Amino acid sequence: MVRVGVHVSIAGSIGRAVERAVALGCDTFQIFSRNPRGWASKELTTAGIEIFIRNLRTSRIFPAVDHMPYLPNLATPAEDLYHKSVATLTAELLRCGSLSLPYLVTHLGHHQGTGIEKGRERVCTAIDSAFSVTDNEVMILLENTAGEKNSLGSSFTDIRAVLDGIESRDRIGVCLDTCHAFAAGYDFRTPEAIAHTFEEFDSTIGINLLKLIHLNDSYGTLGSGLDRHEHIGLGHIGEEGFRHLLHHPLVRDLPCICETPEDDRRDDKGNLGKVRELAGK
Repeated sequence: MVRVGVHVSIAGSIGRAVERAVALGCDTFQIFSRNPRGWASKELTTAGIEIFIRNLRTSRIFPAVDHMPYLPNLATPAEDLYHKSVATLTAELLRCGSLSLPYLVTHLGHHQGTGIEKGRERVCTAIDSAFSVTDNEVMILLENTAGEKNSLGSSFTDIRAVLDGIESRDRIGVCLDTCHAFAAGYDFRTPEAIAHTFEEFDSTIGINLLKLIHLNDSYGTLGSGLDRHEHIGLGHIGEEGFRHLLHHPLVRDLPCICETPEDDRRDDKGNLGKVRELAGK
C-alpha cells in the first residue's frame, strides 16, 4: 500500500503538527517549521522540540519532512536576497536536525534574467555553504519546477547539472512534484507515459536519488508551464493517470505527500481517501 500524507500546519505549536497528521490518518507528512511568508522566525524551544519528537515517535509516521519557506531564492543575483536565502537554508537544516527530520525540500529558485548557468552556480554555492556549517545528516531534496520564466529545475537535465555542481553529494536528493513535472512536459496519464518519464528520470538523474513524491494533480495542461495544483484526479493528469501512477512499484516504495487545495469540492482528508482508493484498485 502506498505511503501517503499531506502538508499540515504547525499553528499553536510545532508538536500540534504531528497531532493533525495523526487525526488525518497520514502515513507521512510535511510542514513549514516556521512562518513561510516572512524572513523572521521564532526559535524552537527545547520543550517544543521534545514534544514534537515524542509525538512523532509515538505516531510511527515516517518520514516527516520540512519545506523551505517561500521568500528565499537560492539562484538570485541580488546579493542581499542571496545572503538572506543562504542563511535561511542553513537555519532550516539546523531546525531539521533538532527535530529529527531527515529531509528538507527546496525549490532551486529563479535566476532573474542572468541565465541558467549563473543561476545554477548560485544554487550550488548556497547549498555547499549551508552544508559546510551544519553538522548533521539532514538531506536537501531538490524539487522540480513547472517551467515558469527564469526558473531552475523544470527539466531533469537541469536538476542533474545542479547535482553535479554540489560537493556534498551524500546529502542531496530529489523530490518529484507530479503537477510541476506534468506542467513541464513529463506525462503521467498512461502506463507507457509513466514508464517513459521514470526511465528518463533514471537515465538523467538516477532513480536512487528520488526520495519523495509531491503527489498533486495539475490544473494546467501537459507542458503548460502553469504551477497550479489540483485535487487528485480532478486535473489534467486525472484519475486514470493517478491509478496507474499509484500502482507503479517505484511510487509504492516512496513517501507521497499531497499539496492539494482545500475548498468546497474536497479537503485534505478527501484527497488522502482518493489516493488510497486509486492505489487500492
